[in-house]
Amino acid sequence: MTISRRSLLEGLLGTTAGLALLPVLGGRANAALPREAEVVVVGAGAAGIAAARRIVAAGRKVIVVEAASEIGGRCVTDTTSFAAPFDRGARWLHNPDSNPLVRLARSSGFAVTPVAPGQKVRIGRRNARSRETEDFLAAYVRATRAISDASRGKADISCAAAMPNDLGDWTATIDYLLGPATTSKDLRALSAMDAARTLDRTALIGCPQGIGSLLTQLAASLPVALSTPVKRIVWSGRDLAVETAAGRIGARAIIVTASTNVLTSGNLAFSPELPKRQLDAAARLSLGSTDRIALQFKGNPLGLSRDETIIERADDIRTATLVGNIGGTSLCTVDVAGSFGRQLAAQGEAAMQDFAIEWLGKLFGSDIAGAVERKAVTRWNEMPYVLGAMSAAEPGGQPSRKVLGEPLGNLFFAGEATHETLFGTVQGAWESGERAADAALKKIGAVKEPAPEKPARKQKPRREPQRQREQRPPATASGTPSWWR
Repeated sequence: MTISRRSLLEGLLGTTAGLALLPVLGGRANAALPREAEVVVVGAGAAGIAAARRIVAAGRKVIVVEAASEIGGRCVTDTTSFAAPFDRGARWLHNPDSNPLVRLARSSGFAVTPVAPGQKVRIGRRNARSRETEDFLAAYVRATRAISDASRGKADISCAAAMPNDLGDWTATIDYLLGPATTSKDLRALSAMDAARTLDRTALIGCPQGIGSLLTQLAASLPVALSTPVKRIVWSGRDLAVETAAGRIGARAIIVTASTNVLTSGNLAFSPELPKRQLDAAARLSLGSTDRIALQFKGNPLGLSRDETIIERADDIRTATLVGNIGGTSLCTVDVAGSFGRQLAAQGEAAMQDFAIEWLGKLFGSDIAGAVERKAVTRWNEMPYVLGAMSAAEPGGQPSRKVLGEPLGNLFFAGEATHETLFGTVQGAWESGERAADAALKKIGAVKEPAPEKPARKQKPRREPQRQREQRPPATASGTPSWWR
């Protein structure tokens, strides 16, 4: 793989992919639970919504059953707590030229814009100088090339084993960016073959109204039963059913979009039990940890530009990523991930908020604490219907993505973990849902061929040409673009 300055910077931008909580549903009604449906979709995240839309377009009856009280899965937008929409989970879309969600967002009246310039590296209380930034970028390129080279070997190894041992002062920073920030896991627990596939993702697109809000809009016409946890999925021969506390739904096909951690937790029962092959695949694709601490300030005490991203030259794993002045407001987020993020989140909300303020104080001055107006955190590992952030393959586990997506009769699986190249992204989850729906329709037969989705409404022409809007902003003179999950 050839790594250019541009692809490097876009990779840095794309590091954190997904998580969420507490959206506003706009009074959306909860669907009544039927006794029968041609297809039952378990989970109303990106994969479940995509699958249900595909099935509806084919003329088949579908019901989406969601354990949580909101739509979105790991993509949920809180629109009430702060001055700007707060994506508690996934906040970026990748690959604007091929991502169907970019087109659907525009046709649904949602703004989609390239991630603006403004990423900086902080060394103590100052920004990295030009030469220091160049040294960092050179070290980062060598590290990504080492992982790429290792991924082409006969045997998979951990990313930690592939890393150069002479990265000097930038070692901890690069370990964080390539591991926790990008995949939610430390490099020692991460497959080099899996990680190498994340290096090819292209420019990022932001959705100011929120990715969770977009998914809620895309599900507006679907029958979704919220607050309806599934107790058991029956898939024995012709007897297919989803059993909930509210009743049993018979089906001709079932699409399960539960996370890998939920599949292996035992909280979702299957009758008969899932084959060991499937469960082993899910275990090798377990979710890592990524959480977000949101802080709304009085004014702009950090002196940041709109949507500016800050990383630091770290000394150890106690580091984070800052996205400041989100949407031009005083809302900032501090993301923590990997083993450190998991340990911190386990200590509770107060500990997370204390760390964020302490960390920002180290970079911007101790008076930061007095400027905080509002605070909130996510704790994805404690969410019973998610249990983590995004899937990341352990060494040797990359082939498990294909195994996990294999159908079992009329039982199908979808979700970001089943996508072999776009795992950990909203696009990957969406495409996996469409793929599972197509396979289910092939089994039961479609009333009509799914037609391309028509725009919800016409968009007024914008002054700026679309091609220019989608173009990735160039790197700045210092080598940092203008940016992360």
